[in-house]
Amino acid sequence: MDIVLLVKAAIMGVVEGLTEFLPISSTGHLILAGALLGFDDEKAKVFDIAIQTGAILAVIIVYWQKLRDTVVALPTSRQAQRFTVNVLIAFIPAVILGLLFGKAIKEHLFTPVVVASTFIIGGFIILWAEKRPQSAARVQNVDSMTALDALKVGLVQCVAMIPGTSRSGATIIGGMLLGMSRSAATDFSFFLAIPTLIGAGAYSLYKERALLSMADLPMFGVGLLFSFLSAWVCVRWLLRYIATHNFVPFAWYRIAFGVVVLATAWSGAVTWSA
Repeated sequence: MDIVLLVKAAIMGVVEGLTEFLPISSTGHLILAGALLGFDDEKAKVFDIAIQTGAILAVIIVYWQKLRDTVVALPTSRQAQRFTVNVLIAFIPAVILGLLFGKAIKEHLFTPVVVASTFIIGGFIILWAEKRPQSAARVQNVDSMTALDALKVGLVQCVAMIPGTSRSGATIIGGMLLGMSRSAATDFSFFLAIPTLIGAGAYSLYKERALLSMADLPMFGVGLLFSFLSAWVCVRWLLRYIATHNFVPFAWYRIAFGVVVLATAWSGAVTWSA
């Protein structure tokens, strides 16, 4: 058993769990962390996507009551049916565009410089969104969303296929710009993450199954475990945070982190691998 590899898997799991649901891009952080750790070959790319399932398990546990009630009421409740359909509607654009462009994006955009650039651009977009006049939100909770609201959020989520953008950042900020309250946009982002990330992980494992073997199970197990634990802590904290705070600190973090990565890359202080 390669202890060094398991330590790297644990670090990557923590990075995934802490960044998946914050508007700072888990994929971007995984690419940068992988570059620093020398954990960035083809198998590592599959690992990065697969361990998102651990983070999703944390969301399922935190939102278990809502999910359970929805499943139980699904045969008879129009509200439960509408909520389920809205999640599926929002999920479909990512499936279609992911199948069409996922391979090209992986080949050409999964680089530290691209990530750093989108960190900075995304940071300024968050600052702009937070400085806009905050009028009363049209959608106060996920149960009052329409199918059109769901489709718009689903299309916004597709922007996050560009690494460094942040899936949660795109859906939360996008939802707010579309008339959703901060809490409603955050909740829907979490619910939408369940089919999106589980689907991406399962598809990646199936597509790249030739790269994997039983010897990889400990590495994936460690990554999933640490991803789950750190995501559980992060999700519970974020739900408390948004009750009284905005996302401006995350915007400045994105900009500062992006500038540091670009500066170290251009100066040669850090040799970021592609």
